[in-house]
This record gives sequence, structure tokens and C-alpha cells, in this order.
Amino acid sequence: MTGTIALFTDGADWHAARLERAIARRGYECRRVPLNACGFAVGRTESGLLLPGFGDALPSGALVRVVGQGSFEQVTLRLGVLHALGRLGVPVYNSARAIECCVDKCTTSFLLARAGIPTPPAVAVQSPELARAAVESWPDCVLKPLFGAQGRGLRRLSGPADVPEPEAMAGVYYLQPFVPPCREGAWCDCRIFVVGGRAVAAMIRHGRSWITNIHQGASCEALAPDGAVADLAVRAAAAVGADYAGVDLIASPGSSGGSSGQWLVLEVNSMPAWQGLQTVSDIDIADALAGDFLRRVDAAASAGQR
Repeated sequence: MTGTIALFTDGADWHAARLERAIARRGYECRRVPLNACGFAVGRTESGLLLPGFGDALPSGALVRVVGQGSFEQVTLRLGVLHALGRLGVPVYNSARAIECCVDKCTTSFLLARAGIPTPPAVAVQSPELARAAVESWPDCVLKPLFGAQGRGLRRLSGPADVPEPEAMAGVYYLQPFVPPCREGAWCDCRIFVVGGRAVAAMIRHGRSWITNIHQGASCEALAPDGAVADLAVRAAAAVGADYAGVDLIASPGSSGGSSGQWLVLEVNSMPAWQGLQTVSDIDIADALAGDFLRRVDAAASAGQR
């Protein structure tokens, strides 16, 4: 089957270009659409939506690469557009609900724990007093921005006096106990890339410090996407309802990093980058994403859902 795909992205980045080529190879037209240019036009367009480049038509499917930064109101509107597309029968990959569950770190922690997936304890509160009480019980803990990404804004706190004022954290304190490395100075964790319920690529990230994101200077080492880490990553993606995800795991203290139960899921990313991961992976990650996504688009079209 053929059709036109909306690739929601901000500009011509490396990831968008690879996805566009992978989609085109399968006979679909791909149009890049920034979500910040989309909106609603109830009573003015047949769909009730404003989608640049589509007029009154709907895309055959929508692949979300980037929602983009913005105010709470702007992001709410963009997610509303994704929700609306899903209501109209357009396959949206990842869905607005999955993105919401992953962007909000405390919701991710809640869903992982409810699914029985090992993850560090977490506290999310809105007052510095409650945050200080949590830090008092966890004298070495990590404070994360609720909507942060790529290691930006992480703080390691050693006592209640380190808790910043609410303005510095947008009024929300998301705290987890610090997970020390298995060996002194060996700052590393794993990123597993899950597509369609299968781990397709993986790497170990070696950090210069306890923050191990590639954008913060970490190096990557190839890891086979199988075993305990792959199983946990697949379960974690399912727990938040993600079609695809980058799942971050860390070995708990004293573990050898091998058997089940010795790994903790730190985070599930619904719009993961994979440029660093691609350098140590044999599989073409964009091609794997396009293949799974378009199978869903074809299945929806065959079932007459739209």
C-alpha cells in the first residue's frame, strides 16, 4: 500500500532525514510537519485540524519524532492534535498518551512499579518542605526536572540544605535515591532501543561522571540486545504503552550486570535519539522504525479503520 505520512519533527535533523529515506523506500510519501505549526480548525476543515501540507486531507499515518519545547499551553495543544489524529483513525506512533506517560517522569515511575518492573523508588512533590523530608531519608539522591531530557538539569543532593527553591524546578521536585556504580568510578548504564515489542539495538554508555548521556560527553559501547536487559526494556515500553522507546537501565549495587532482578529501569524515552547508538549497531534503526510503523499503517488501511 501507499499513502502520505506526516513526520512530526523540527527541521531537517539527522534522525528525520534517515526516517524520511526509510519511509520513501517503502513507497510512501513523507512530509515533515512541525507540531508547532499545527492546530485546530473546528468547523473550518473537514477534519477539524490544521496540518500544514495536508489541507482537508488526513495523513495515512503519523510518526512522532519531536513534539518540541514550548509553554505548558503550547505542548498541551500539540498533544491535543495527536490525540485528535488518533480519534480520527490515523495510526500515531508513538501515541499522545504514551508520550504523556514518558515525558512525565513520575508517571513513568508509577507505571513501571505497577507493572512489577524493578525501578528506583521515587518521590514527586510540590513543596520544598516535602522535598527536604525526602532528601533527609535519602541523604544521597538525584533531583531531576520532571520534563527534562538528555541529562540536562540533573542535580545530586547530599542533604536537605541542597534542595533549591521551587522556581528552579518549575515548582515540582522529582527525587530518586542515587544508584552508585558497581565499581568505584565506573560510571555506566545501558540504553536499549525497543521497536514493536522487540529490542533491536543496545549500548553501554560510559560517562565522564555519574551523568551518562551521550549529549553530556559519554562514550558508547556495543551491547547485544538480548538477555535480562532486553526483556526488562520490552516490558518497560509495554508498561507505558510505547510503540517504540529508548529504555535506560542501570545495574544495581553488587550485581554482575547479568541475571534478572539485578537491573533497574531508570527511564523510558518515547522520542529517543539514536545517533550515538547507530554508531555501534549493525541494524539500521530508522529502517526498523519505519518497517514496524508502516506495517501498522498498512494493517489499519486493510481493516478499513479510516
